[in-house]
Amino acid sequence: MSRALSVCCALTMCLGLAACGSSSSDASSSSSASTSSTASSSSSITLKEMSGVSAKGELGKKPTVTFSKPFDVQNNTYSILQKGDGETLQDGDRVCAQSIAISAINGSELDSTWTKNTPDCSMVISTSSMNSAYYNLLKGQKINTTIAFGIKDTSTSTATTSSDATTYLMVMTLVSKTKALTRAEGTTVKDIPADLPKVTLDKTGKPSLDMNGYKPGSKLVVQTLIKGTGAKVTDTQTVSANYTGWLASTGKQFDSSWDNGTATDFSLSQVISGWKQGLAGQTVGSQVLLIIPPSLGYGSEAQSSIPANSTLVFVVDILAAY
Repeated sequence: MSRALSVCCALTMCLGLAACGSSSSDASSSSSASTSSTASSSSSITLKEMSGVSAKGELGKKPTVTFSKPFDVQNNTYSILQKGDGETLQDGDRVCAQSIAISAINGSELDSTWTKNTPDCSMVISTSSMNSAYYNLLKGQKINTTIAFGIKDTSTSTATTSSDATTYLMVMTLVSKTKALTRAEGTTVKDIPADLPKVTLDKTGKPSLDMNGYKPGSKLVVQTLIKGTGAKVTDTQTVSANYTGWLASTGKQFDSSWDNGTATDFSLSQVISGWKQGLAGQTVGSQVLLIIPPSLGYGSEAQSSIPANSTLVFVVDILAAY
């Protein structure tokens, strides 16, 4: 990773969420899966307050951050620089945050989501999706709060000791929140073609599939099962979804976020073409049936439990897009 760190990656790392190097999954990636690995809420992290950092500026806007340089950064430290005036964060809230990575050595700005207005909305206030120490810190904070986190990153290819680490402040401003969906919510579509595979849901929303004698062809099939009322998904966004995938040839399940116990976040620019084409234009809250031919999936290359030249069937609940 370059020293111009990815703010999104650094933000999720410092909160004990998904690490930069995502775990693999058959379901979505064009080469390997791009999924979020859930941090254990039982991990023993103790956060300590740090002093010597301050911020000024209008609440909810990009702050001006000051500190004496070089600043002695330690991991698992934080400072609330500005107390917000918006809604209070509660369990189950999906939070969007704008962030700046600032060098602790010279105060230079390494990266910023404010530049192109691309907030990270992957954070959900939940003990199942973030480390308990950060959960306890963030729950009860208000929108427009700005918090600085100390990060000493030794993961760079040139860093061999702590003295070689990239040390910086991740300054995060909580800018908005919505209630996080856990399953598709909207209007059930009535006019679904009778010859398509049949989808049934258990009480949690997890789908099961009956191939219904369906014989896939060479074209992508996209069928909305539940029409959500949220914003339209664009093909450049990151999507949070619950999904299950089956082999069309046997009806055998090969992957499911439901079984993993957590939704998956993935960029539509990094998934197989069938996902990108099938999900772009859908609305948040929708459930979508995708039947993906090999040409828009993995083609002639086998992928773990997916044989070469496989047609894939997915049921995808779109929980968020950002």
